[in-house]
Amino acid sequence: MTPPITAKASTLTAANQNQQPTQRPSADEAMEAVRTLIRWAGDNPAREGLIETPQRVIEAYREFYSGYEEDPEAVLAKTFEEVAGYDEIVLLKNMHFESHCEHHMVPIIGRAHIAYLPDRKVVGLSKIARLLDVFAKRLQTQELMTQQIADVIEKVLAPRGVAVIIDANHECMSTRGVHKTGSTTITTQMRGAFKTDKDARAEVMRMVASSDIG
Repeated sequence: MTPPITAKASTLTAANQNQQPTQRPSADEAMEAVRTLIRWAGDNPAREGLIETPQRVIEAYREFYSGYEEDPEAVLAKTFEEVAGYDEIVLLKNMHFESHCEHHMVPIIGRAHIAYLPDRKVVGLSKIARLLDVFAKRLQTQELMTQQIADVIEKVLAPRGVAVIIDANHECMSTRGVHKTGSTTITTQMRGAFKTDKDARAEVMRMVASSDIG
């Protein structure tokens, strides 16, 4: 459940770790900004159907952008020693996610496939899924999100290989501008063995594409 939003401002983790933390405005300031946007759209924020909209919007934003509240490296910090001898591909495929385009703040909805080749460190499966959400629940570009996920897995787990494949629909493409409905964008990041060993790369791509697996 999303925690209640108070009027107090708070500090958010920067989307890029090289940036300074961002100071979050108070809830009252955020709701006033929503009222301004409603007026900009041409409606009256004081009419009955819109009176509670600013509160609803900031509550939704807290959920949409909850990834700023988490440290992605900490998500993968706990590994399992009892399976440390496992050295074959670990793949989580067809993971649904929702994100928002940083250019127009409209949804990016798609699936992610994340794989790694362990080298002594094996992490809980739910942690990989959670890492996806940490980056998805931010203002994003698909290219950067794909890279960020691979970067953290490579840094924290130090595996022999990392593969991240994302296939998503961008509503900035389908609901505005060029209106190309039904189109998706695919981005990939291949690290280590998945980049240098053609057999390892072919195997993980076969696993992702296979209808017999997953």
